[in-house]
Amino acid sequence: MSISRKWSVLCAILVVAAFGLNCAAGNYRWDQNINPGQKAGFWAGIWHGLIIIITFIISLFDKKVGIYEVNNAGWPYNLGFIIGLCFSILAPWRVTRKRHHHKEEKVCA
Repeated sequence: MSISRKWSVLCAILVVAAFGLNCAAGNYRWDQNINPGQKAGFWAGIWHGLIIIITFIISLFDKKVGIYEVNNAGWPYNLGFIIGLCFSILAPWRVTRKRHHHKEEKVCA
């Protein structure tokens, strides 16, 4: 992969992440004063679990962004959040597998 292609892919990922943060936890969509009765469900939980690393970094600098939506639907949101969290945190470590080289054993006769 050439350097310009790598930068293009990186920029595309950053743009998608920026748009995705519009749906981060703490969003006005689930604010009970603005939208009473709207609660984050299963799919929002998966999304919030997937973008947890990005939202955590941004939440250090912006108090409006949270990593967990308080106005949620209960266990469906929590289940989705855990599933998204597993894909976000655990999946990158699964991709980098170590190759095991087995040494040939010499048999003496």
